[in-house]
Amino acid sequence: MRIALAADHAGYEYKDRIVKILRDGGHTITDFGTWNSTPVDYPDYGYAVGEAVASGQADRGIVVCGSSLGIAMAANKVPGARCAPVCEPYSADLARRHNDANVLALSERLTGWEMVERLVEIFLKTPFDEGRHRERVDKLFEYTQTWKNRTLKVLETGKVTGAETPKDLLPT
Repeated sequence: MRIALAADHAGYEYKDRIVKILRDGGHTITDFGTWNSTPVDYPDYGYAVGEAVASGQADRGIVVCGSSLGIAMAANKVPGARCAPVCEPYSADLARRHNDANVLALSERLTGWEMVERLVEIFLKTPFDEGRHRERVDKLFEYTQTWKNRTLKVLETGKVTGAETPKDLLPT
């Protein structure tokens, strides 16, 4: 698998360790940096990985910062990137299975190394469960003026309507 990675100064040590694990596993790696503790702006690194995945240069991406939150927000600004910050296995599994996450965001300051290894493994091995989830994932990138108008109406009424899953897509 082709994997793009990047980290800011608060996540580069984990990123470097992840690169080694992935290369040893036969993956093709694009490492966008950073490679030391010199302070850098995490959005630049999140954008790079998001673009690599959204453009098809990479199949998946992994980003690391101190908390996983800021760099995930940056990656998610790129249309086509679906970045999930996770810190435990169940969220990593659901991010892939239900949300088709194509970028994983990890925290060097809040998540232990053994857990990070497990999260990376789950992220790479878990398939997307197309079924009823495809339409929902596609909706993530359809926030057009029509959707904005519909959402503003929700704010006026105080109630979301019309969001029910079609019965033929529900498990039996």
